[in-house]
Amino acid sequence: MMANSEILRGDEGYRTRREANFELLRVIAMGMVIALHYLAHGGLLPVMGEALTPDTVTGAILESLCIASVNIWVLISGYFLSQTGVSLRRLLRVILEVLFYTVLITGVMFAAGSSSGTYQGAYGLLQEYCFPISSEHYWFATAYVFMYLFAPILNKGVLGLSRKQLKYTIIGLLLWFSVIKSVVPVAFPIDDYGYGFGWFLCLYLIAAYIRKYEVSFLNRARKGAILYLVSSAVILLVTLAVHAMNLTTGHLGSWYGTPFHYNYLPTLGAALGLFTVFRHIRIREGWLARAARFLAPFTFGVYLLHEHHEIRDRWLFWLEDFIGPVPKQQPLMLILHMITSVIIVFLAGCMVDFIRATLFAWLIRVTKDTPPIRRLKQLDASIHKNRLKEGWTEKKEDEENKI
Repeated sequence: MMANSEILRGDEGYRTRREANFELLRVIAMGMVIALHYLAHGGLLPVMGEALTPDTVTGAILESLCIASVNIWVLISGYFLSQTGVSLRRLLRVILEVLFYTVLITGVMFAAGSSSGTYQGAYGLLQEYCFPISSEHYWFATAYVFMYLFAPILNKGVLGLSRKQLKYTIIGLLLWFSVIKSVVPVAFPIDDYGYGFGWFLCLYLIAAYIRKYEVSFLNRARKGAILYLVSSAVILLVTLAVHAMNLTTGHLGSWYGTPFHYNYLPTLGAALGLFTVFRHIRIREGWLARAARFLAPFTFGVYLLHEHHEIRDRWLFWLEDFIGPVPKQQPLMLILHMITSVIIVFLAGCMVDFIRATLFAWLIRVTKDTPPIRRLKQLDASIHKNRLKEGWTEKKEDEENKI
């Protein structure tokens, strides 16, 4: 398992420790991502100008509980990468993993005669599937790679800035990326809804700050749980209120959907809350810890598989042949159907990514002594040595550092 991709993980030490609490959070966050896609593809979310139904109310509740998932992934990355640094080999594996899915799935769909043909000609095919990072085939992978490239610069800032300087830098970024759009009912042209690497950089610094300094309102699992539940409730209530106002007055149409943007302030609060819960709990060694450590390395592959452009709009309809259509007007049956679908998609993705990981492990073994790989190892060793000289070590924080 250690040969698997280290995507969205941190340093060598973290891979060795494999903290079960963070591994379990990663698995849960991936399940939440699949649930969000299930709700969207199943037509289960409120629609502007249309009356609410039991299905769309249920969808809004579930979405408010799951929308923090992407922010959680980025917080986990920033929490570990900010303390331990980046690896050129790891970045290369991320890119190769994305290419594995874009090229392989596209080829399989072509061979099966089931290609959706969403690209424009041979040039479009080459652009979308052979250069997936530049073409944003997966928006998350594109944003993550850019965040990873900026990580050394961000880490320098985290190391060199005082606590107050870092705090006010984060506050300034939050004002720009999150606070203004969260309170002003206007859709700003520059707002990317949290889908760009700019928001990821903000999340990275927040996680780095939490790692370096103890934050009083995030120092207990109970406080995190309260923050998560309150933030999720705010997202739901604001959504229903805006929907009702739009339905009766026709106003706020441009702002509709904002509570479910990744850079919406309560969405960030929900992510910080759930991140805090799992940061402060400890999973006892046993079947749950083993399962979390086994499954977590495959979560990124689960995302790459079910969000491929040839699959993203089809997988829910494929599942209906096995577990039946999405139940309508039956909230409890709907939730059961969603959970079943999430489990099936997750396990299927893990199986495919296990095959990919096995193939990558073999390639690593046969190429480890080649000149390019040796050069990469030397560069990584040099980077690690420089970081040690700069004083990047784990430190206990004084009481005065607490907010």
